[in-house]
Amino acid sequence: MTVERAVFCFAGIMVLLSVALTHFVSPLFFWFTVFIGANMFQFSFTGFCPAAIVFKKLGLKTERECGAQA
Repeated sequence: MTVERAVFCFAGIMVLLSVALTHFVSPLFFWFTVFIGANMFQFSFTGFCPAAIVFKKLGLKTERECGAQA
């Protein structure tokens, strides 16, 4: 799995988790969903993603690194 795919997977899990928490625990978890969306929005402009940094430190390679090995 590449960093890019891991970030999409992680974001999807977080969105689903936040929706479930909003539905079953408290409507205030709506703000968790807003935070996730805002982080994805700022990433599209800045390229900065804390989750990607963590995945890189865990040893995942980027798509570019995987392409260079082929």
